[in-house]
Amino acid sequence: MSELTGRTAEELGAAIAAGETSAVEVTRAYLERIDAVDPTVHAFLHVAAEPAVAQAAEVDRRIAAGEKLGPLAGVPIAVKDIVVTKDMPTTAASKILENWLPPYDATLVRKLREAGLVVLGKTNLDEFAMGSSTEYSAYGPTRNPWDTSRIPGGSGGGSAAAVAAREAPLAIGTDTGGSIRQPGAVTGTVGAKPTYGGVSRYGLIAFSSSLDQAGPVTRTVTDAALLHEVIGGHDRCDSTSIDAPVPPVVEAARRGLTGDLTGVKVGVVREFAAAQGAEPGVVAAFEAGVQTLTKLGAEVVEVSCPHFEYALPAYYLIAPSECSSNLARFDGVRYGLRVGDDGSRALEEVMSLTRDRGFGPEVKRRVILGTYALSAGYYDAFYGQAQKVRTLVTRDFTAAFEQVDVLAAPTTPFVAFPFGSRTADPTQMYLADLYTIPSNLYGGPAISVPCGLSEGLPVGLQIMAPTMADDRMYRVAAALESTQSPRLADQTPEVTA
Repeated sequence: MSELTGRTAEELGAAIAAGETSAVEVTRAYLERIDAVDPTVHAFLHVAAEPAVAQAAEVDRRIAAGEKLGPLAGVPIAVKDIVVTKDMPTTAASKILENWLPPYDATLVRKLREAGLVVLGKTNLDEFAMGSSTEYSAYGPTRNPWDTSRIPGGSGGGSAAAVAAREAPLAIGTDTGGSIRQPGAVTGTVGAKPTYGGVSRYGLIAFSSSLDQAGPVTRTVTDAALLHEVIGGHDRCDSTSIDAPVPPVVEAARRGLTGDLTGVKVGVVREFAAAQGAEPGVVAAFEAGVQTLTKLGAEVVEVSCPHFEYALPAYYLIAPSECSSNLARFDGVRYGLRVGDDGSRALEEVMSLTRDRGFGPEVKRRVILGTYALSAGYYDAFYGQAQKVRTLVTRDFTAAFEQVDVLAAPTTPFVAFPFGSRTADPTQMYLADLYTIPSNLYGGPAISVPCGLSEGLPVGLQIMAPTMADDRMYRVAAALESTQSPRLADQTPEVTA
């Protein structure tokens, strides 16, 4: 492995800017790493090798010409394959979009290119971001670099595994119910979900429109803040985009690295502690993390959020309901796959055959569940009730943030589990997002930062903050990270088949 792939994104950007190395050298080092380990990890669905080198050469030319670029110029990045890119396929890990080439870039991809980041390719995910293990990709699962017999989390397992395996220093994920933070926790990477609307959703293939949010997957908290600053900000193409400046996340992360949390009040949610099913090793690592926050000067208190226990069932009515509507557009007429169009069948039959062959089992399960929840006679009993629960969860957050600055919780109840151990029972799979879903219903920012190991596998600690107070979570997360020596992010798992 090249020495270059061992550096953080911040270090690479500084080295490129100083002329110690070039964007082309860095890009080639990561492409060689992908060639070496991705046949085992399968983090990527598409690698754009030649365009990436050409893009890196252009960055080198701009730097040589004296052009002022950002701190991540020339740094490679991987993008989850549910974000559209005009020069490479976008499949959402579904057969129904196989080989589809979008005609435009998502706003966040445009911002990446303008800032000089080099897009290496597209990463694997659960089909249409529906899953917690990346086992539901139509193109095969991604493997966890820490133990290739185990899952890398989901739905953004490809993005998290690419960063953990040193196939990319940065990646973009999307988080509907925890799909950035949960993979981050089980792969020992940092996963940040910005405030809903803080990063444009224009160009994200919609799963659940009121919950989806793109964000960074990185090795360190500072790298996440630097990437957040690049992709954040208002976008007139997205009606849900917040028209306000990006919070000072980089400044907050650097302040957190001083290790001083004096004056910060951290709340630990009582109902999470009482939840059943968390593994003892995860609980121990979380409690050690909370003790560290106390040693850094934070005041830690217990708070009550009594409606969090209803967040999981409410989510699994709201998200499927919105996905059943959003995925109606994939009908064999407008995009990709078309089955049975031989002139002998009615349009409705062609649509039915296309969706039957194009969608996988988890997508079908959620579309059927959502369609039922929205149907006449059941709307008020299911979807309407779930939205009322969402309001109660939001009120819990509001009340909690009147008492504390941030909330701390485990990111996941368990470490990475073996492949196939939960696919037979969807309810057990859904529990992987038990601790992450409430912040999606609320819309506030949340981040998962590594806090230790259990059974030799990474454990994540989650920091949640009020909406548009993303800087608070970065400060606390960076302070926690500063106490790790060596950082979990600096440990490169040996990838074995």
